[in-house]
Amino acid sequence: MDGEYKKQSWKPGTMIYPLPAVMVSCGATEEEYNVLTVAWVGTICSTPAMCYISVRPERHSYDIIKRNGAFVINLTTEDMAFATDWVGVKSGRDYNKFEEMGLTPRRAEMVEAPIVAESPLSIECRVKEIVPLGSHDMFIAEVVNVLADERYIDKETGGFRLSDAKLMAYSHGHYYKLGEEIGRFGWSVRKKK
Repeated sequence: MDGEYKKQSWKPGTMIYPLPAVMVSCGATEEEYNVLTVAWVGTICSTPAMCYISVRPERHSYDIIKRNGAFVINLTTEDMAFATDWVGVKSGRDYNKFEEMGLTPRRAEMVEAPIVAESPLSIECRVKEIVPLGSHDMFIAEVVNVLADERYIDKETGGFRLSDAKLMAYSHGHYYKLGEEIGRFGWSVRKKK
């Protein structure tokens, strides 16, 4: 039994995968609008709804987010894969990333930042705290609004069909399509009918 699960020790590293590959958009005015790809992102509280992104201080968007205290997390899809990667490796100092990738910036409703119109879900965030951690600083933020693409809203139930959006994920340097559903929350304890 012991030999079935052999493990090696590796140096400490960031190996929690897969993660969402999101586009984070920022900028209070059209002249400073920018978008970058972030995989260090996640939910940290349900009530109030809160999340985080971690950004390197040398990134062009870092100062924009810090100065304005706002950003938008835009979920990405298979159709957005090329643009998602490109905006993550190019700098907003050198390019208008929205223009270069044919992405549509639209003003968010509750924060001073643009959304990416092509995203199925845009999560408007207001920065509450910045935590310096080392290579990255964590922006802890309150979710103040969510904009859902009406194409994915079920007309009968009003529910959001996020699975229809064909979201993508990031895992250890690679992008992946999400696969088929294998269960739902609580299915392991649900009573049999």
